[in-house]
Amino acid sequence: MDDAGIYAREFEPLGRAVEIGVAGGKVVGVSFPETAPTDAESDHPLLDRIDDYLAGASDHFDDVPVALTVPTDQRRVLDAVRKLPYGETVRRSRVANLAGFDGDDEDDLRLVAEALRENPVPLFVPDHRVEGVRGATPGDVAEALRRLERD
Repeated sequence: MDDAGIYAREFEPLGRAVEIGVAGGKVVGVSFPETAPTDAESDHPLLDRIDDYLAGASDHFDDVPVALTVPTDQRRVLDAVRKLPYGETVRRSRVANLAGFDGDDEDDLRLVAEALRENPVPLFVPDHRVEGVRGATPGDVAEALRRLERD
């Protein structure tokens, strides 16, 4: 993937669009607008993969190059979340432990919550797999993705 631009497509299983921003061949942003922006391109291999994923194909997306421009501690959290297996959900305390923090420490748990809220590339860093805390993925989308991965 050696391209740059904004790509978006509407996906019926989500009831909204997925928009991805790509720079230097890496995904730099993901959002879930109600409809695809008219100035976004709808043809991109990642959108095709998302379409297959939403149709039931098991795709972990761990091979997708992402650019995480976040503080180091948040990067540790997001790197740990990126490794969560397809179809599995974990608590925030487990993510803290996986990232090398203390899952019983309130400051560390707040750090995990902040990293998830500020996740620039939800779906490719699957914050929907973390229970009990709001990530960057909208609640209805997160629930649809969890349901999809359970079935």
